[in-house]
Amino acid sequence: MNSTFKRIALSEPSLVGNVRNYLEECVATNFVSSVGPFVERFERAFAEFVGTRYAVACATGTAAIHVALRLLDVTPEDEIFVPTLTFIASANPIAYERAQPVFVDSERQTLNLDPAAVVTEIERRARSGEKMPRAVEVVHLLGHPANIDPIVEVCERYGIPIVEDAAEALGATYTAGRFEGKQVGSIGLVGCFSFNGNKILTCGGGGMITTNDEKLARRAKHLTTQARLPGAEYRHDEVGYNYRMTNVAAAIGLAQLECMPDFLARKRAIAARYDAVLQDHPVLTPAVHAPWAHPSFWLYTATARSGGRSTRDRILANLAEVGVEARPIWSPLHTMPMYAKAKRLSDGSIAEELAASSLSLPCSVGLSDEDRERVIAVVKKELT
Repeated sequence: MNSTFKRIALSEPSLVGNVRNYLEECVATNFVSSVGPFVERFERAFAEFVGTRYAVACATGTAAIHVALRLLDVTPEDEIFVPTLTFIASANPIAYERAQPVFVDSERQTLNLDPAAVVTEIERRARSGEKMPRAVEVVHLLGHPANIDPIVEVCERYGIPIVEDAAEALGATYTAGRFEGKQVGSIGLVGCFSFNGNKILTCGGGGMITTNDEKLARRAKHLTTQARLPGAEYRHDEVGYNYRMTNVAAAIGLAQLECMPDFLARKRAIAARYDAVLQDHPVLTPAVHAPWAHPSFWLYTATARSGGRSTRDRILANLAEVGVEARPIWSPLHTMPMYAKAKRLSDGSIAEELAASSLSLPCSVGLSDEDRERVIAVVKKELT
């Protein structure tokens, strides 16, 4: 990168609102570890925001998915359907439990897992009497809701639980269909969220488990706190995990949650401006936006109309040269060495094509109009 250019980050946190006040309260009261009032306050507020009865704070989004699988009592003999085009944390917890991921290819409309492939395979197994997947993990990629209606319908028919990986899509909602008005993470048996440093809402690190099932919520809290039983003695009734969220992290998370309406509005405004520039662009297509969805645009991701990887890589290099941080999206998981022999519902060619031709542009909540227009100017120049 040429050092004369001001760096524009891809997605960085906006630590505004009550962050400082709540952190000072943590210090003043000496509640800085996993014991403290902000954890419960954050859980209650988060459940209300997402639209579930319960929320359980934990250490990371990956931990949230791991606990979700434990709640389902997943065994090494079980299969979990999961998209191949996703961050690797969607699949690794399946491996933690020695279960078997079955990778689902993408649909072009949303970049998320192909619901038709899921429905077709489950119906095929039902006809042939084969074992059903223990769960379907629906990932809402890059801030866009997955096409979940047909997946819910077939899973309800055969009693298959749905785990929602909403790590990248907090605040995204459905605007039509069976789940109109509902947020991602509130539909499946369990929802999972991440508060990594580059997410719309960040605690610096952290995650959340959501559910409407009281029994599952209680067990999730139990598992995330080393499965310790009540009482003065240190007694534990199963293998648990040190997946607790600290009071400090929860304080930051609560302050961030209070700002979410403004954060989402800003993300969507940035996306709308990018959309206007790329709408009829001969080289890049705008980020996906299905008519039945209201994305949160965690990352604004465009796709090359032609040239695939070479076009994508040229754009990334040119942006980097002038201090603009952009990046490719996730590599399909079936291309990773540890998952190369895992089952697939198809060859994954659509996911490979999308991964090779897509890139994410800067869309921080705090991205100034001036910096946004600088990104746009570079894009226009490089793509004419």
